[in-house]
Amino acid sequence: MKKFAAALCGTLLTLAPLVHASDNSKELERLQASEGVLNEIMATPDKSIPQSILASAYCVTVIPSYKKAAFVVGGQYGQGVTTCRTGHGWSAPVFVKLTGGSLGFQIGGQATDLVIIAMNQKGMQDMLKNKFKIGGDAAASAGPVGRNAQAGTDWKLNAELLTYSRSKGLFAGIDLEGAWFEQNSDDTRDFYGSAIPFETILKGNTPTPPSAHPFVATVAKYFVTAKASK
Repeated sequence: MKKFAAALCGTLLTLAPLVHASDNSKELERLQASEGVLNEIMATPDKSIPQSILASAYCVTVIPSYKKAAFVVGGQYGQGVTTCRTGHGWSAPVFVKLTGGSLGFQIGGQATDLVIIAMNQKGMQDMLKNKFKIGGDAAASAGPVGRNAQAGTDWKLNAELLTYSRSKGLFAGIDLEGAWFEQNSDDTRDFYGSAIPFETILKGNTPTPPSAHPFVATVAKYFVTAKASK
């Protein structure tokens, strides 16, 4: 009996990482998709996020395949990941949701990749909240695009958040006013194995899990490149 119990215990210990990996499959997929979105956007410098924006970024959120569908009443929903700049690099990621709605006589639907960048401490503090309204609780602007797009804009003065979208190969600033940005506590807890506060993670006090390194490293790479080009 003791040998059987020991063998069973050993089998469970062997399977535990596999079960954990399976449980995290949706979070891993989201991280990989977010990394891919950033790489694809930045592959064309003349139509990407300007270097001056990235060099000033406090936090970066990527929401791959944000869905908008409408039939008389429009609805919006997307899930993504956020990382923030700390004193020793970029933080481990947290999982977030973007939800909203719009009224109007609309028919149609589309899937859009979104990028939201916090441009100052206030924008970063908004992202540490449990939930906030874009354009209400946090001032937001459609972000400029391309090498020289920052010329003639007032984003440095007014925007806490800059918002971007990519749909059907086109990348441009987008107005997300009225959408709700909130923490996805369930997915963050599932990914880390415990309910670690968002602030603890985004302030750099939680090690980045190996599976999240590619996404965080991608954000860090573009930030460092932008800093070097200033």
